[in-house]
Amino acid sequence: MGDWLIRFENTSYTYGQDTERSLDALININLKVKRGEFLAVLGHNGSGKSTLAKHANALILPTSGKVFVNDIDTTDTEKIWAIRQSVGMVFQNPDNQLVATTVEEDVAFGPENLGIPSKEIHKRVTEALEAVGMEEYRFHPPHQLSGGQKQRVAIAGMIAMKPECIVFDEPTAMLDPAGRLEVMNTIKRLNKDEGITILHITHFMDEVIDADRVVVMDSGEIALEGTPKEVFTQIDKLHSLHLDVPQVTALAHRLHQKNPNIPQNILTVDEMVSYICR
Repeated sequence: MGDWLIRFENTSYTYGQDTERSLDALININLKVKRGEFLAVLGHNGSGKSTLAKHANALILPTSGKVFVNDIDTTDTEKIWAIRQSVGMVFQNPDNQLVATTVEEDVAFGPENLGIPSKEIHKRVTEALEAVGMEEYRFHPPHQLSGGQKQRVAIAGMIAMKPECIVFDEPTAMLDPAGRLEVMNTIKRLNKDEGITILHITHFMDEVIDADRVVVMDSGEIALEGTPKEVFTQIDKLHSLHLDVPQVTALAHRLHQKNPNIPQNILTVDEMVSYICR
């Protein structure tokens, strides 16, 4: 297998095809996701980013064009389980993803459905809970956890099935700032320490600063693509797409107009402090 885990090739998708209310959600998307990459997809509501996410593990199949996972065509119905074992998904609402009466049982649910032996399931549950920092809650009822903790349990359940890639479809949209921070720290750690490929769908600018690459969607098409620094320096373009930039980047842009020695591609407060102190 090559370096590319997921490939979108001229992928288009139309909701309500052949009806008067059809909607082109994706239009000729060409995108590759590299193994071990942290790829973030940004866009306002209706931009097509969640539709893109659902194509990554064959929850949706293209109207035209192709999607390949580990070189398997997602329209190959005989290999759908192989695709979904390679690419898992975590959604917005953690309550919709928790099914058992204890955290341990919930994380074990996926591996049990895969027919994995009990001894191996116990090992995987322990490793998954440790990976998301939830080992001490192993025997807690999920409904007693905070939103951020519930989402981390949902992520643990996905990790226990040992996917190569996890697609996060706006996983922090329903969380408070503390919960968002918990989940984002978990996602980054899975990518850096566990080597899991991340496809992170979001509309929060600050969640993509540490990504390897950022794709910005607009009206079903890719409007921008590059590293976070390359994308966020295009402030006027992002504003035209109804997106903001990180506050510190907007500040750097304004300061640069007064003092060209301050670069415009600052993404974090630490970077800004470093340049000002110089």
